[in-house]
Amino acid sequence: MSNQSIMNKIAVPYAEALLEIAQNEDSLKETSKNLSSISTILSESRDFQMLLSNPLIGIPVKKDILQKLFTNQVSDFILNFLLFLVDKRRISLLNTIIEKYLKLTYQLESITIAELSSAVEFTETQQNKLIDKIKIITKSNNVKLITSTDSNLIGGFVVKIGSKVIDASLAGKLRKMSFYLNTN
Repeated sequence: MSNQSIMNKIAVPYAEALLEIAQNEDSLKETSKNLSSISTILSESRDFQMLLSNPLIGIPVKKDILQKLFTNQVSDFILNFLLFLVDKRRISLLNTIIEKYLKLTYQLESITIAELSSAVEFTETQQNKLIDKIKIITKSNNVKLITSTDSNLIGGFVVKIGSKVIDASLAGKLRKMSFYLNTN
């Protein structure tokens, strides 16, 4: 079993519990918003990720940093959840827990998640047009587009919707051309 699948198995119960409490508290949107902003901070700061994952840094130090960073930035419920994760020595799984929580929330709200990787940043107009096309393809009313840039694509984009992949990148076309030329 891979390290990632073990992390996923550990993260899912925390995400499910968080979702259940958020539903009971009627704070689903606020919780999702708070967790999204925390996820953004984690993705932008590799040092912060490493600090939370470092077992040599004590629990009181991690709690103090989280309280200073997130007091008045996120709800008390989320701050207490973060402190709970520190106590249980699961704070290193925070990004995975947030990812699982958001996926569960999207499923609950019947939102189709589409991951867009492009060589250059898409404009808002381009994103909206792509979302409209994805709505037609998936027959879904709600589409959440998660964007990232990948210079390895050379040009174009790749969209992942569940297990489906739409590769309209230059790198993908070159790969197909190479495969075709090597088989003949």
